[in-house]
Amino acid sequence: MKTTTSLTEEDVKGSSSKPSRDEVRRYSGSKESISNKYAAKREQSRQASKTKPMENVASAKIRKARAIFDKMPEKTIVSWTAMISGYTRIGCYADALDVFRKMQMEGVKPDWVSLVAVLPACAQLRALELGKWIHFYADKKGLLKKTSICNALIEMYAKCGSINQAWQLFDQMLERDVISWSTMIGGLATHGKAREAIELFQEMQRAKVEPNEITFVGLLTACAHAGFLDEGLQYFDSMRNSYNIEPGIEHYGCLVDLLGRTGCLDQALETIKGMPMKPDSAIWGSLLSSCRSHSNLVIAVTAMEHLLELEPDDTGNYVLLSNIYADLGKWDGVSRMRKLIRSKSMKKTPGCSLIEVNNVVQEFVSGDDSKPFSKDIYWMLELLALHHSRTDDLD
Repeated sequence: MKTTTSLTEEDVKGSSSKPSRDEVRRYSGSKESISNKYAAKREQSRQASKTKPMENVASAKIRKARAIFDKMPEKTIVSWTAMISGYTRIGCYADALDVFRKMQMEGVKPDWVSLVAVLPACAQLRALELGKWIHFYADKKGLLKKTSICNALIEMYAKCGSINQAWQLFDQMLERDVISWSTMIGGLATHGKAREAIELFQEMQRAKVEPNEITFVGLLTACAHAGFLDEGLQYFDSMRNSYNIEPGIEHYGCLVDLLGRTGCLDQALETIKGMPMKPDSAIWGSLLSSCRSHSNLVIAVTAMEHLLELEPDDTGNYVLLSNIYADLGKWDGVSRMRKLIRSKSMKKTPGCSLIEVNNVVQEFVSGDDSKPFSKDIYWMLELLALHHSRTDDLD
């Protein structure tokens, strides 16, 4: 490996010369936030894997399709839906919502197909208010009899943090397919309701519904988040033995996460080495995160060597390894990681946040002043910061 020359035996041994308190504060971070980072990365990898094979061709085709669409003198519901669906498929969720709004402004009423097409965009952008409106509209039009609409609404609610609404809708469904069960199990898992997810899977088995690959992603995620090691291993083995399902990279990622969270780091590393496919950065990152939780520098360095090959410019990995050094009091290691970051002239990706106002999703990026009313926004932020500091002084 070309990039592993900077990670030597020194990196494992380190030194105990202590830095200033500011340095420790600068490079320390929440273990939970780091773990969430790699969970998010696994989700991003999953979404990317859906679109990657068609990415280049599809993006070119969607531009041509939009040009033709914009020139159409008359647009039917089929035209609008095709455009929305096209944007959703390649991950252009904001464009999908934009087309959906324009369709409504043109007086074209959505049908069940267009609703199913736009709901994944609501889910990915956390556009909860628009999702709620779609739910109300579908109910009013008698469209909730369609299983596909209910499935899309359940996913939207779960991804927007409204797991209770998702559960309520699932409970009211007249007919459920494997997607219904799998979506609900996955939603419960990501909201930390592992026991409920497992109980729902058992209910699914009693209903004689055959699980699929997505079902087991949800189950394994639930076990990983709750630390249910024995149950997780049992479910992983049952994929092949009971359901003839070959585990994919997502399942291995969940298994590595489960083993890592429960402290079985050697077994997690052996699992990665024995995977039938090449491990991605999300899997190595998950292992690195677990190494911090369990203070295992040796395996952390191994994970970092692979991450240096897969994503050499991701500052988060360097900071995480630096945090492991700091936790163990190996301050020379912290210093080396800082030098590596400086030598590569790496810059952290600016943070961003999304907010939905009047059914429009706005994205704010740290340091960006290109939006309308940016001066007013920053002025208001300064006022809020001033108010906050004065409140602290009073305390």
